[in-house]
Amino acid sequence: MANVSTLRFGAQTDEVTSLLRIVNMVRLGEAVTRPEIGRVTGLGRGVVAQRVDRAVEMGFLEDAEYAPSSGGRAPRTLRFRAERGRIVVCALGGQHVHVGVTDLDGEILDEDHRVWDIARGPEETLATATAMVDDLLAAGNGSPVWAIVVGLPGPVDFETGRPVAPPIMPGWNGFDVRGAFETRYDAPVWVDNDVNLLAAGERARRRDEGIDLIYCKVGTGIGAGLVSHGRLHRGANGAAGDMGHVRVPGAEQVCRCGKIGCLEAVAGGWALVRDAGAAIEGGATGALAESVAAGDDLSLEKITLAASRGDALAISLVQASARQVGEAVAALVNMFNPGLIVIGGAVASTGELFLAEVRHRVYELSLPLATRDLLIKTSENDTREPVRGGVDLALEQLFEVSLPRWFGEGRPTVAAVHGLSG
Repeated sequence: MANVSTLRFGAQTDEVTSLLRIVNMVRLGEAVTRPEIGRVTGLGRGVVAQRVDRAVEMGFLEDAEYAPSSGGRAPRTLRFRAERGRIVVCALGGQHVHVGVTDLDGEILDEDHRVWDIARGPEETLATATAMVDDLLAAGNGSPVWAIVVGLPGPVDFETGRPVAPPIMPGWNGFDVRGAFETRYDAPVWVDNDVNLLAAGERARRRDEGIDLIYCKVGTGIGAGLVSHGRLHRGANGAAGDMGHVRVPGAEQVCRCGKIGCLEAVAGGWALVRDAGAAIEGGATGALAESVAAGDDLSLEKITLAASRGDALAISLVQASARQVGEAVAALVNMFNPGLIVIGGAVASTGELFLAEVRHRVYELSLPLATRDLLIKTSENDTREPVRGGVDLALEQLFEVSLPRWFGEGRPTVAAVHGLSG
């Protein structure tokens, strides 16, 4: 049987290929007994036994309980040892830090959330985030970190793990986020746009469908995550889905990115706060105006809450945002032809009030063929979604993309995963 060195440098051999496949089959529950593995792979009983023994020896698999008997002796099931490592997800938003730790099956073991302004810069923000991660890991069982995923609220070059000119993140342009985490935790790191993490979470629910979907997040800013045939579509430089900075015809508002008339400057959460303030100063009445007159700060949360309670001004602002977002999404539908559109974010938390307007614009402006089987829905609005999406991304990169490069090591290393070894 091949030793670890042979496995490390001979990743294309039949032995290693079948070994990788068996580990992934057990991990995904596609075949969990030796007879099942033989039937699915076509390998002989002796070869299956050898491969399984090797996977057990390397620490990936172990024997578990007996399966139900089909007439003869009950076969022993195998289980993937998900407790061997930890996956860390660090989702940074414009106003928060959310970190989570999971096992290798994606089971969330612990998490933490903190209000935070990302404009405080990369050094201070990452120091806070890593301190939160350290606390979660210290409370765990000591298993090593196998992978880290970081989500950022701005454009990211996925290949380098660096943000690129993010409008709401002063001081972050080109910052080596991946390197900062890899140096601290000695584990491979992937950095992506935060909406891509949300899109990956939606994809995880439909992993077997090879789905085409768009996740549209309408919060303080606006962005989209695109999934094509089950794969995240980032574009040539990681800028795919940045719909918040598409020009709205006739709009003259100045965007935070410095350009004029961006969708975000018309329909984003910060734009709604701006327009609500202007309307109240101009004499608008209602519950929202009364709360501001009483000294309350005007915020996106207050606007969406007021809209849900029937305030006319808040409703008009949310519906105006939905109309503009719907027009932008309609253009994406005509070009991308998704089967599912998921609308999330703080503005979209108003539910059917926002969703109905988006649906109306999409069906009005898109081609009939593109909308024939299209489903448009709101997100689950689960605070754990960024963590679940980050884990899905980590598992994809570890076990589908890079597994042959690091399998012989017994666990992923930075050099092997990123193709920097020998």
